[in-house]
Amino acid sequence: MRSTAPGTAFATAVETHAAVVYVAGDLAFKLKKPVDLGFLDFRDRTTREAVCHREVELNRRLAPDVYLGVADVHGPDGNVCDHLVVMRRMPADRRLTTLLAAGTPVDGEVRRLARMLASFHARARHGPEIDAEGRRDALRGRWDATFAQLRPFHGAVLPELTARTIERLTHDFLAGRGRLFADRVAAGRIVDGHADLLADDIFCLDDGPRILDCIEFDDRLRYVDGLDDAAFLAMDLERLGAPRLGAAFLDWYAEFAADPAPASLRHHYIAYRAYVRAKVACLRHAQGDPAAAAGVTVHADLALRHLRAGVVRLVLVGGAPGTGKSTLAGRLADRLGAVVLNSDRIRKALAGVAGEQSAAAPYREGIYAARWTRRTYDELFRRAARLLDRGETVLLDASFTDAGQRAAARDLATATHSTLTELRCTATPAAVRQRMADRVGDPHEASDADARIAAALAAEADPWPQARTVPADTTPDAALTTALAALDESGQLVLV
Repeated sequence: MRSTAPGTAFATAVETHAAVVYVAGDLAFKLKKPVDLGFLDFRDRTTREAVCHREVELNRRLAPDVYLGVADVHGPDGNVCDHLVVMRRMPADRRLTTLLAAGTPVDGEVRRLARMLASFHARARHGPEIDAEGRRDALRGRWDATFAQLRPFHGAVLPELTARTIERLTHDFLAGRGRLFADRVAAGRIVDGHADLLADDIFCLDDGPRILDCIEFDDRLRYVDGLDDAAFLAMDLERLGAPRLGAAFLDWYAEFAADPAPASLRHHYIAYRAYVRAKVACLRHAQGDPAAAAGVTVHADLALRHLRAGVVRLVLVGGAPGTGKSTLAGRLADRLGAVVLNSDRIRKALAGVAGEQSAAAPYREGIYAARWTRRTYDELFRRAARLLDRGETVLLDASFTDAGQRAAARDLATATHSTLTELRCTATPAAVRQRMADRVGDPHEASDADARIAAALAAEADPWPQARTVPADTTPDAALTTALAALDESGQLVLV
C-alpha cells in the first residue's frame, strides 16, 4: 500500500515478525500473523482473537487513550475470519526513533519516560507467580530457550564464535550470582511489566509519553525485574547511536525507582535484551528479509560487549607496604566501578580500632601477630564473597605475601565464578622510604607499617609467579596503564 496523509483513502502497512499494522486516517489496525515462531503460536483464529483483546487490556496500562478496542474482520461469506487491534494513530514525527534520527534534543522526554516507567513498576502487579520469573533459574531458562532457538542460525547470519562466547559469559555470570537474584526478588523488584520497550513504540507527546506494544502473548515473559524492563530501552537507545542517553535513562530510572543494582546486572540485562532482538532479526531473515542480517550483527555485538563489561572480577592488588598498592587499588576501582576492601582497615575494625588510629607494634606483634593476620584475611574473603555473589567487582588491597592467602583468593574466585587477576606492586627501596616519609601525619592513612617493617615483609614474601608485576615507583598513570593491560590480557575488558 502507498503512504498518504491522514484522512485519505489510502493506507500504509508496516510488517513485523508477528504482525502487520495498517495505518489509515486517524487510526491504526494491527493484524496478527497466523505463524508459529516457537515462542508464540498464532495459527489458530481464536488464539489471535484472545491475544488481541489481551493486547488492548494490557497496553491501556500505559496508553489508555491509544488502544480503542478489537474489531472483527468478516470474509465474503459474512463470517468472522480474523481480528484487528484498533488504535489511535500516533504522530510519526513524535516517535522517539524519529526524534533521535533528526538530532532533536530528547533528554527531557527520556527523563520523563524513566519517571513514568518507575511509577508504572511501583503500581504494577506483584506476587509469588510473578516473583518466580525473576529468579535466577527462570532467567537462565529464558536465556537457554533463546540459545536453542538461535542455534540453527550459527555460522549463517550469526557467527558461531560470537554465539558460543555469549552463551559462556551468560552462564558464568548467572552461576555465581545466586544471592543477587534472590535479593532482587525479596526486595519486590519483579513486576508485571512491559517487556518490549523499544524506541520505535514510544511517542513523545506534549502531554506526556505514550508507550505502546507490550508483550501480550505470554504472561511469563512480561514478569520481569523492573531493571530488566528498563534495560530494553537503554539497549535500543545505544543501538540507535545514543549510548550516553541510554546510560542516562538507566541512571534516571534507578533514581526514581530507588534501585541500587550493581553495574554488572545492568550490563547483563542490556545484553539479554540485545540478544532477544538478535533472535527477532534472525526470524525476520528466515521469513525472507535479507536486510535483517544487519540487525543480527548489531544486536549480537551489543550483547557480547555488555556481557564482557558485566564480568564480575576479583582483583588482588598486593605487594609490600609502600609499593603504592593502595593508590593503584583506588584508581583501578574508579575505572572498574569496583569495591575496594583494604586489609589495614579491616584488621583495625576487627580489633575495635579506628581506621586512622595508630596500632603500631613491633614486627609480627600486637594486631599484626599471625593469628590477627589470619582473622583479617578470613574477614577480607568473607566480605568479598558477599559482594561477588551480589554482582560487585571487588579489589582486595592487601600485602598477599603468603602463598596460602593467594590460594584462598583463587578458591574464592572459582566458587563465585569471578574472573581473577593478580597484581603485585613493586617499588625501589628509595621510593618506598620516600612514600613512608610522605605519609607520616596523614590523617587518612590506615597503615602502621614503617620502612623497616616493609623491608621485612618484602624479604619474607613467598614467590608469586601468577601475578602481573606493576612497577609503582613511576607515575600513578603508568601503574594504572600496566594494571589495566593485565586485566585485558584476553582482550575482553570493556569499560562502559
